[in-house]
Amino acid sequence: MGIGSAFFIPANIEPIFWLIIFIICAYAIARNRREGHFIHGLVLGLVNCVWVTSAHIIFFDRYLANHAKEAAAMATSPMAASPRLIMALFGPVVGIISGAVIGLFAFVAGKLVKPAQST
Repeated sequence: MGIGSAFFIPANIEPIFWLIIFIICAYAIARNRREGHFIHGLVLGLVNCVWVTSAHIIFFDRYLANHAKEAAAMATSPMAASPRLIMALFGPVVGIISGAVIGLFAFVAGKLVKPAQST
């Protein structure tokens, strides 16, 4: 998703892709874990933020070209001179928030989906 949002996925439809990814992740967690659904989702969000943030920093110019709102917000921030640093600092915050959402989805999915049988 990090590369996709930098090169292919427009900012206006990016939330739809994230929602689909969160639902798929929640289902996979519920299907493969018998317990700890929320914590697995939270950790997944944190791990995910590492490569998504890295991709956004590596492909910084391309990312900002497709995300005018984010570029404007960074330009008016107190740390406008270091937009990559803003991304690096804000990435883990997004990771915690997205992890909490995945965790909540996984918790609900864990109530609805039976875990796969171990072989």
